[in-house]
Amino acid sequence: MKQALLPAADAPPAEANGYYAAHAGLLACSFRRLTGRDLAAMPSLAAGAQEDARVATTENIGRLLFEAPFALLSHGAGSDPCFTYGNRTALALFELTWAELLAMPSRLSAEPVEQAERDRLLARVRDCGLIDDYSGVRIARSGRRFLIRNAVVWTLAGDEGNACGQAAAFADWQLLPEPSGAVPTGGGTD
Repeated sequence: MKQALLPAADAPPAEANGYYAAHAGLLACSFRRLTGRDLAAMPSLAAGAQEDARVATTENIGRLLFEAPFALLSHGAGSDPCFTYGNRTALALFELTWAELLAMPSRLSAEPVEQAERDRLLARVRDCGLIDDYSGVRIARSGRRFLIRNAVVWTLAGDEGNACGQAAAFADWQLLPEPSGAVPTGGGTD
């Protein structure tokens, strides 16, 4: 991935950095190339967000995706890639700050027992370019588990078509009860 497309760990998306419009554009263009659909207009968005999505431009795509009510994440290429992006919904769901997300290998978003399934999913995406039916358990920083359903996972490709990572978007998740006898691990600072 071109260095200019990678968001900076010390500066979360904001108006001052254009909400990382170049990276948001990579997410949206790769999604459109594979689906023919606009990422900012995923079907499960609220009606008000649909209105905004119809006027997505290169200037506002970063803001639209960062503020979207669905979770959106990406990671780079390589054998153990770290996250390269997470929108506001994803950050809240995973209970992470922007800097924590960008420092985290994406494999850590799944419990160890779920990582083999996650690896199969990512291999399927590499082979097919996109899947739109993924469901699986993920884990937040506090140890809270949640089930994601109907996630779309796709390959990110730059202008030359070279794969440079993967992205996922989902609007359907359910918090799971703690296993019996489990003690919450805590996550934030008071």
